[in-house]
Amino acid sequence: MEISTFYMSPSTPFLKPQKPPNQIFTCKLNAHFQHFAFHRPIYCSIQKTSSSISSPSFSSFNRNTYRFALLKVRAVTENAEGSEGSKPRELAQTLQLGAMFGTWYLLNIYYNIYNKQVLKVFPFPATVTAFQFGCGTMLILFMWGFRLHPKPKISKSQFKAIFLLAAIHTLGNLLTNISLGRVAVSFTHTIKAMEPFFTVLLSALFLAERPSLWIVSSLIPIVGGVALASMTEASFNWIGFGSAMASNLTNQSRNVFSKKFMVKEEEALDNINLFSIITIISFILLVPVAILMEGIKFTPSYLQFAASQGLNVRELCVRLLLAGFCLHTYQQVSYMILQMISPVTHAVGNCVKRVVVIVSSVIFFQTPVSPINSLGTALALAGVFLYSRAKRLQPKPKVA
Repeated sequence: MEISTFYMSPSTPFLKPQKPPNQIFTCKLNAHFQHFAFHRPIYCSIQKTSSSISSPSFSSFNRNTYRFALLKVRAVTENAEGSEGSKPRELAQTLQLGAMFGTWYLLNIYYNIYNKQVLKVFPFPATVTAFQFGCGTMLILFMWGFRLHPKPKISKSQFKAIFLLAAIHTLGNLLTNISLGRVAVSFTHTIKAMEPFFTVLLSALFLAERPSLWIVSSLIPIVGGVALASMTEASFNWIGFGSAMASNLTNQSRNVFSKKFMVKEEEALDNINLFSIITIISFILLVPVAILMEGIKFTPSYLQFAASQGLNVRELCVRLLLAGFCLHTYQQVSYMILQMISPVTHAVGNCVKRVVVIVSSVIFFQTPVSPINSLGTALALAGVFLYSRAKRLQPKPKVA
């Protein structure tokens, strides 16, 4: 068995041996492979099946040997080109991720502002939430209708699992809007910083997951900060506080049950379609509930009542539409980000988002905040950040 070494460079678009023991061989490449351009010689080795070759022609090579040489050249070429283009590709991905985070935060800020403005003059949270799910449903149908994203195919096992998640998702959004209608935006989001506490509690109860010492330690500033902020909150009332706490419970139970009732991996939906189906089911579920709870509120008399509170009919409708658009879009962007990064990194980003929303709402609505209230909010958010770091340090469970 004899070994020859070949190289390829811009000036020599063919395979040439580097002084083999007894023979020099020249073999022109197929025209299909001659479009490769190289910035440096690329080396590869092939093995000849014949120990003695009487002619330097290409026919002396075995066909499989020739194919092996071409594949080897192509593989080395792609690796060389990939290493040279990796830095610009990584930079583009970083810029894309940064832009998506900025969009996520900005849409969240606008959603909370528009939503609060609507709920102040139109205090019907079930109707408002159903309208927002309706806006999301229209955007989803538009996405599927124009083939911006492939339609999903749902099995019975999937639907059963998704229906439970959608019911919990519906209740969580409704409770959040009840809280936003009763207390300041900043206070609602301070209370919602308690989500890690409910995650740990429910995981321990239903999944038998034991939290580490670091995770338990991070919950102390969260609970203490929320308690401190609640005692000094100017807009505090029990309905707003209780609704925000209940929304924490429902949202985190959704996450826990999604693990407990997870469908088979081969049947799993992508995040965008999963969220889309949940939104449509939530809309279908909430419309009759909203009518039973609040009646039909989109009538001239109720719209005029809203106008007397500071928003005319046109402004109310525009803000309703914008709030529905921002809600669905920022949640969709959040799911897209989750596909690109780890859940722990996403949790850290969500913590930063909560800070941004609280600060922006305080500035926009000129919410009075005492020093002790600010300290409690900061303490709770610092605890959430520590919780995210503790989750990163927690060892992953071993797979049997």
